Amino acid sequence: MQILIISDIHANLTALEAVLSDAGEIDSAWCLGDLVGYGPDPDACISQIRQLPNLICLMGNHDAAVLSQIDTEAFNPEARQAIVWTQNVISPDNIDFLKSLPDKIQINQVTLAHGSPRQPVWEYLLDTYSASRSFSYFDSDYCFVGHTHLPFVYQLNQDSRSVKLIIPDVNEKRELKPRSILNAGSVGQPRDRDTRAAYAIYNDDDQTWDYHRVAYDIPSVQKRMEAAGLPLRHIQRLTAGW
Repeated sequence: MQILIISDIHANLTALEAVLSDAGEIDSAWCLGDLVGYGPDPDACISQIRQLPNLICLMGNHDAAVLSQIDTEAFNPEARQAIVWTQNVISPDNIDFLKSLPDKIQINQVTLAHGSPRQPVWEYLLDTYSASRSFSYFDSDYCFVGHTHLPFVYQLNQDSRSVKLIIPDVNEKRELKPRSILNAGSVGQPRDRDTRAAYAIYNDDDQTWDYHRVAYDIPSVQKRMEAAGLPLRHIQRLTAGW
């Protein structure tokens, strides 16, 4: 089964549409959170995601903040501004959808979380030390996460208990090895100096992970952000991929 793995859409409809077009026919979609925040299209993105086949969707920290489940003081000033803007424009129906989302789930041999299996909504897995602590918080062969906006694979050597960081190549199809933590990167706001939207295709029949990037019309998103009065820093960072 071909499963689309997406995360950190951040209300960027143009990037999301580019990913869906590039991915082609899929059997299922697993969205790992942060549907909103930063970008100008919260309702349109949520509506698009809700139509995906056999959808499994998690809550991210920006989604939780829009629901006032996380104090916005935990965010930097620009992120707070985007959260408040989103709260003022998002539809009640989509608020209810966000409220329905779990923060962690296991599907067969895969655990899904936005941040980490240890702290699903908020923890960043930015190094092998933080990753090594996470392996004891899930029992499945694999854990798929988002949140960092960085594509990576953390591979545990079960003999030495050491963790190896692997940065995947674009269009690289990997055979997965237990135990691994994988991140497909960000659809709507990449932070690895590559401005293209990121996603992966997981095939649960042959246990492969196919990592992709796709270009999209960044200036059109920036124009919508500017018209909405969203922070200049968020507008500029789309051009640099940071």
